[in-house]
Amino acid sequence: MTAVFMNSKIFLMTLMTASALSGIGHAQQLKYPETRKQEHFDEYHGVKVADPYRWLEDDRSEETAAWVKAQNEVTFGYLNAIPFKEKIFQDLEKAYNYPKYSAPRKKGEYFYFYKNDGLQNQAVLYRQKGINGAPEVVVDPNKLSPDGTTRLTVFSLSKDGAYAVLGFSKGGSDWQEYQVMNMKDLSMLADRVEWVKVSGASWQGEGFYYSRYPKPDGSALAAKNENHQVFFHRIGTKQEQDKLVFEDPANPQRFHTVGTTEDEQYAVLTVSDRGKGKDGNGVWVLKKGESRFVPIREEITDASFRVIENIGADFLIETNDDAPNGKVMRFKTAGRTWETVLPERQEPLESAQLAGGKLFASYLKDVTSRAYVYTPAGVLESEIQMPGLGSAAGFGGDQEDTFVFYTYTSFNYPSTIFRYDIASGKSSVFREPEVTFKPSDYETKQVFYPSKDGTRIPAFITYKKGLKLDGTNPTILYGYGGFNVSLPPAFSPTRIPFFDQGGVFVQANLRGGSEYGEKWHEQGMKLKKQNVFDDFIAAAEFLIREQYTSPERLAIQGGSNGGLLVGAVMNQRPELFKVAFPAVGVMDMLRFHKFTIGWNWIADYGSSDNAEEFKVLRGYSPLHNIKTGGHYPATMITTADHDDRVVPAHSFKYAAELQAKAGSTSSNPLLIRIDTNSGHGASNTKKALETQADIYAFLFRNMGLSWK
Repeated sequence: MTAVFMNSKIFLMTLMTASALSGIGHAQQLKYPETRKQEHFDEYHGVKVADPYRWLEDDRSEETAAWVKAQNEVTFGYLNAIPFKEKIFQDLEKAYNYPKYSAPRKKGEYFYFYKNDGLQNQAVLYRQKGINGAPEVVVDPNKLSPDGTTRLTVFSLSKDGAYAVLGFSKGGSDWQEYQVMNMKDLSMLADRVEWVKVSGASWQGEGFYYSRYPKPDGSALAAKNENHQVFFHRIGTKQEQDKLVFEDPANPQRFHTVGTTEDEQYAVLTVSDRGKGKDGNGVWVLKKGESRFVPIREEITDASFRVIENIGADFLIETNDDAPNGKVMRFKTAGRTWETVLPERQEPLESAQLAGGKLFASYLKDVTSRAYVYTPAGVLESEIQMPGLGSAAGFGGDQEDTFVFYTYTSFNYPSTIFRYDIASGKSSVFREPEVTFKPSDYETKQVFYPSKDGTRIPAFITYKKGLKLDGTNPTILYGYGGFNVSLPPAFSPTRIPFFDQGGVFVQANLRGGSEYGEKWHEQGMKLKKQNVFDDFIAAAEFLIREQYTSPERLAIQGGSNGGLLVGAVMNQRPELFKVAFPAVGVMDMLRFHKFTIGWNWIADYGSSDNAEEFKVLRGYSPLHNIKTGGHYPATMITTADHDDRVVPAHSFKYAAELQAKAGSTSSNPLLIRIDTNSGHGASNTKKALETQADIYAFLFRNMGLSWK
């Protein structure tokens, strides 16, 4: 490896001429900041790979800060000159400005829920006595920081409801600080727990379990996170006195988390080893009063195990072991035997929960929810009828509950909270949104199209009723395709103004997700990742073929793993798209595992440390496949300074490479928008709406359209 530094001067361009905005894009008139190159090479399996912008990985350097400032001045100069951008923001505010509630959760005599009045930066946590009591504020995160970017990430009540753990995150970071509240008078105790990440707070008696990392050396936002430890914190003590419950220094790239059963008789330790490419986990249990964790499943393979709840000394467990679509088993502790409760079905199991003495199970049928009620022994009692083809979530509760809540939504159905009465088996609307627009004015349909290898891929298409499908409609194609994550139907109020402008939104359910179980996931991971890109490209070709849109009116969008998707696809088929929005993307596929918890993604991507996987990764890595002199879609990369999940260096290096290789030849702008005091997602409502307004403005400007 060599590192010879060349010209150290970075030229900061702060102005953009008015003529650069006189046409659609005209990137040749945009003067991008000149990004210093260094002669740096890494060797992988005998292959030397250049990394000229390695210095941008240092998020604490003055030079990186200057580069960010220069890029933002060009980007926001471009965006702020779009005459209809402010109108877009106003329309988004209007559509978003209605009360939004979470489903309530009962604990003792209180019901707890979140509510955002409309445009509050953060949802406020409330409680009320009884289902019809007067709400009182428990925590208002909007008062915790001047810009409203401190979030309440965890709220965990003790079994008797006397105390609660509150987790807070600042500026969009994944790092959390835990505090403890006395629920009698809502006062905060002196307890403080720091450096918490990938953790919940699980109560047992007078304290709770949590997971944390040692304080990082170097950058807290970029340093690799290793040695995940489990501690027990007793109320009224300092963090230095917390008891170390579990650690595994021999395997520093493992996650260790602990939950407790409802009766608090068992602590359940879950261990995953994704850093070594294992997609599953092991499970151990610790009986209250004992000192040793006993394994339920000790070997860590690609099979996952999740303890739903205990039934006495036995455990209900959701697993995909020898069942790619999932099943529910009962682990009998006495004889260490397994008994099937819910066998694997043709449809993948989405979730299973025990509440009110019943087992609630939700399945996906062509990406839409089907929910059923069973006895704990697995006897079917009823199906919960849904309002249509959408997604349902919730059904949680305690064993003494007589009813549960769930939320139903679809692309044209705003999130609505339902109450399910366990005795009667009937659902009723508990709280529906007070929106000013008519959801019935919009329609959603599900289509299926063939991918490159003939695989049948589902997609949802939504637009305003009466829209003429003549190939001229501005269309956003959105995808993800990875990590066993499904993209179910869901409502977003910020799409309503887009639909009102004649826009079409398409959500493709690509391989790599969980839409059709583990086999669907496996078809889009590691050496088969190209299937995901082929599925997305095929979606674009389908939309063009069926006259929904055309290459001049098609935009692609995705975030995180979806940002990787957009970056890879616009390298492979740039002529298909007019606009591209890669958000917080994993763009350097050779070094992603070097930062924070990036090693966790090896189970899905593979690693450049493996010769065969290196070849595949290099073959599609967005950063390493930009063509010199290429003609790319109008591109606005989005990232944020506090993203410590997919560090912004991915997007920084990608933007520098894209501008250097194609900035003078592409007829479209190639910009990067870097948010401040925000993270992997927008850290508050205002930032989310500002980002969305900029996305729509950039899209319409580069498609030659105006926002009316």
